[in-house]
Amino acid sequence: MKAIITGCSKGIGKEILRKLLNDGYEVMSISRSETNLDDLTNKDSTNWKEIIGNILDEDVHYKIINVLNEWKSLDILINNAGFLISKPFEELNYTEVKNSFDVNYYAPFKLSQICIPYLKNAEKASLINIGSIGGVQGSVKFPGLSAYSSSKGALAILTECLAEEYKDTSIHFNCLALGAVQTEMLEKAFPGYQAPFSPKQMAYYIINFIENSSEMMNGKIISVSASTP
Repeated sequence: MKAIITGCSKGIGKEILRKLLNDGYEVMSISRSETNLDDLTNKDSTNWKEIIGNILDEDVHYKIINVLNEWKSLDILINNAGFLISKPFEELNYTEVKNSFDVNYYAPFKLSQICIPYLKNAEKASLINIGSIGGVQGSVKFPGLSAYSSSKGALAILTECLAEEYKDTSIHFNCLALGAVQTEMLEKAFPGYQAPFSPKQMAYYIINFIENSSEMMNGKIISVSASTP
């Protein structure tokens, strides 16, 4: 099984990467900084291809495509990378809003464009967008998170659009809208708050969903939250 995951240098993404590699997947990780997995049981495995850089850069696109051309097909794409700024709405500037949408929406958009032709080649494939409960219509919203939540909302709607556009393929598109997980991003948004789940717990949930439930759903925005926030 071959998988791609973004945002692997820390938090949930790092734990997903560790779990996939330990379970024998061939994995391409894409992050802005190097991922340290010193305790990985098979850290010298050739099954891990690490690409360091911005998904929006053309040179990174070429590196991704080169690996995909070697693989021929792709089973799993997990768009996990995220960017959060916590700031009052009236103080947000263009660059901060653009960064939010570049990382949380356009990067998954572009990587999905690159990967879908290879996902089509798999017998069954899963594209998972890691969203936020804050990006789900009707959920509780919090001051200071307008850029983050609205960009994650756009990602959720993109998931529904792709499921419809590619409904005649073997790809299943779903968005997991995560609630509070004890990460650096959560600490930035809610200083001092203790989340009910660790990154490792959420990583295991995500992989279990992909392996056991994702093919039973398509175009779904699934709230994964046990608390508010």
